[in-house]
Amino acid sequence: IMENKKTAALQAHEEWHGKIETLVRSEVNNKAELAVAYTPGVAEPCISIKNDPEEAYRYTRKWNTVCVLSDGSAVLGLGNLGGLAGLPVMEGKSVLFKTFGNVDAFPIVLSTQNTEEIIATAKAIAPSFGGINLEDISAPRCFEIERRLKEELDIPVFHDDQHGTAIVVLAGLINALKVVHKTVAECKVVLNGPGAAGTAICKLLLSYGFDNIILCDEHGTLYNSREHMDWAKTELASLTNKENLVGSLKDAIKGADIFIGVSVKNALCSEDVATMNRDAIVFAMANPAPEIMPEDARRGGAAVVATGRSDYPNQINNVLAFPGIFRGAFDARAKAITEEMKLAAAEAIASLITEENLSADCIIPDPFDKRVAAVVAEAVYNTAKGK
Repeated sequence: IMENKKTAALQAHEEWHGKIETLVRSEVNNKAELAVAYTPGVAEPCISIKNDPEEAYRYTRKWNTVCVLSDGSAVLGLGNLGGLAGLPVMEGKSVLFKTFGNVDAFPIVLSTQNTEEIIATAKAIAPSFGGINLEDISAPRCFEIERRLKEELDIPVFHDDQHGTAIVVLAGLINALKVVHKTVAECKVVLNGPGAAGTAICKLLLSYGFDNIILCDEHGTLYNSREHMDWAKTELASLTNKENLVGSLKDAIKGADIFIGVSVKNALCSEDVATMNRDAIVFAMANPAPEIMPEDARRGGAAVVATGRSDYPNQINNVLAFPGIFRGAFDARAKAITEEMKLAAAEAIASLITEENLSADCIIPDPFDKRVAAVVAEAVYNTAKGK
């Protein structure tokens, strides 16, 4: 079956010959129209923008255009493929922006993976865009790149691998806690895989009120003064693991209420889940093979299970977040996407699952639920406007 899917994907991409193209909004069928769309008429908006840069949002497509920027250093679950090999993903992301959020997106892949060069390039091309969506850039470089661009640009900068994932995870957890009748305050959370997504998930959960979180990597728990930690993990260790637990994932997960995996397949087994608290919540999101298969998690006693896969209930899919987030930010002419906007987006996504629909197999909307982008956009817009 997998071979058939691979063949179908290659055939489709060959037929498409690229998933996006440029469509013309202005008519150029005669000299008069040409004179308005191009020279000499085009000089007028140029002069207006020179006099007031904000006029670019009136006279160009900047108001609705996002740059999907990648160096290809962390492409899906495939690793460091480089910018060119990552181009099909960036084209696909552009399709999702337009399809779900009516946001025009253009893929820009780079031939460099140098942090300073990426930052300089993004700043240099920023005038063409209303926002920048960073994509498939490896940790910890992605943290510095995003931080610097947010500080030095006056347009929204968003690393979807981090924050899109975090927002959808939080939305799912909000509803999962309702299913198991637990509160944020009483939950112990164990997160495996403190990379780009794991870091953002941890920080968003802390912002939401989860204060008992332990992070694990291939060396075990993150704790203060541990070796084998870069600066990003050192920061996370200072924010989490209050009791400074030293041990493995198996040690950390004992008595946990929530497991979140953004790591590798088979990191967890049924016996591990059995050591968690009653009515455990398991979000196993490694792709294509999760940290534990849903049936094995349930065998261990998990009450609610989510994955990143479309063939199981409760798919944690970033498409629930990023189109609506940029739609709302653009409509509000926001200069940045804030922590408050991310929290509002998560709550908006969660709100689409009503009490009547809520169940262990229904904690998150379907990616094709047409309501999602609109409610996320409204939440982001209202937050940006202080409503």
